[in-house]
Amino acid sequence: MSMGKVYLVGAGCGDYDLITIRGMKHLQHCDVVVYDALIDKRLLDFAPECAEKICVGKRSGKHSETQERIHEILIKQAQQGKTVVRLKGGDPFVFGRGGEECLALQSAGIDYEVIAGISSCIAGAEFAGIPVTHRQVSQGFHVITAHTELGWKEIERYAKLKETLVILMGFENLRQIANDFINAFMPIDTPVAVISHAGTAEQKVVRSCLINVADEVEKANLTAPAVIVIGKTAGMNLLSKVKKPLQDVSVTVTGTKYFSEKLSAMLKEQGAQVQTLPRLKIVEYENHSILQELPKYQWLVLTSPNGAEIFLKQMKQSKIDMRTLANLKIAVIGSGTAEILESAGIYPDLIPENYTSQALGETLVNHAEMQDNILLLRAEKGSPALTEQLQNAGISYDDIKIYDVVSSGTPAHVETDFLVFASASGVQAFFEVSTVSEKTKIICIGDMTAKELQKYAVSHYIKAKTQTTEGILETILQESTLQESTA
Repeated sequence: MSMGKVYLVGAGCGDYDLITIRGMKHLQHCDVVVYDALIDKRLLDFAPECAEKICVGKRSGKHSETQERIHEILIKQAQQGKTVVRLKGGDPFVFGRGGEECLALQSAGIDYEVIAGISSCIAGAEFAGIPVTHRQVSQGFHVITAHTELGWKEIERYAKLKETLVILMGFENLRQIANDFINAFMPIDTPVAVISHAGTAEQKVVRSCLINVADEVEKANLTAPAVIVIGKTAGMNLLSKVKKPLQDVSVTVTGTKYFSEKLSAMLKEQGAQVQTLPRLKIVEYENHSILQELPKYQWLVLTSPNGAEIFLKQMKQSKIDMRTLANLKIAVIGSGTAEILESAGIYPDLIPENYTSQALGETLVNHAEMQDNILLLRAEKGSPALTEQLQNAGISYDDIKIYDVVSSGTPAHVETDFLVFASASGVQAFFEVSTVSEKTKIICIGDMTAKELQKYAVSHYIKAKTQTTEGILETILQESTLQESTA
């Protein structure tokens, strides 16, 4: 058996999209992911479904694996001929023990490659509008770990430095750190900034001075992980003064990969702080045989972007020529589904004015002939409203299930300003294991999703006017404006 290879990949600081393109490429083609606790768990969705995912994460006071054990795991997996991604928060060589892992791999004769990541020692401050260097203020910066005695033994030297100090892994000892600097004669009015959960929807920033910072952080209820910045640049705020519509608004998005990524990008563009819960997982069914029978149908109906993606994927896998669709009329539930098909050069013949199963069924009945045979390719829990319309009209159809949506089962407590649901299955998956704060406004799509919320005794929700990501965004914008005007 040939030896495998280990890639030490920096996952970046904060949200999943801060990973490098090179790091993402290796993540998407690995056999094993060995990951830390501080990474954005959404990154795991980009690894192959069949890849083994091993958590070796370390959090303050919660060590799940020793460093020696991590070395053993990496070596063993590579010796089995596997491609291993060691996914580390920030950058592998900035207090990430990447150097130790490289030495262990060298000793074992394992090939490896290090892929840099965006470190919190720079990005953490940057997310708060703080430059770690500035020509008129600080011409250098020092990164210090407060996690070990070794990193903190030269306190008097640090206190005399004029450059920016960035302290990692020191949040739990913030008060002691501040006192140590004061005792080392650092001016008590030295600016200090503490950035908690930098680069995520939970980011909070406290700006203070050396003598008051610990008290201010306690009042603000900040939690680890956090970056501590000390020095003149910590008193700066270079964030854009142009206020975006959803600036300071936090949104939690639930749903499948396609929906979550699309809506999250739109919300971030408007300035929102966005977090996504572990996505609903798509379990694909193989339906290659039904695709061979496409010529016997007059209509093909797709009711979701996920269904459209699976249809195109299985057409390719089955090596079915797109010219097979020449005599088929295609109906889709909305613009999102149409967008997926259009990316492959297929333009639907029918899209209802309202993007609902009920409206799709009604529109289809009005356009189909009585003798037409219709093929529905959709989810396991597809709405009965569509098939009821066809049955009542006496139109023949085959309702083929091509995928199911299942929950990750990961519990969470949501406290963001808004929580978004795009499907009844998403509501069910969330409330089976998770909870939501009373202050959080719930936004949902469509009657089916609203009815599912009612089953969980949720009566205060807002239904988007149109059943699209654009409709959800518009609803959140309106609610945020209303909330701001009444504040």
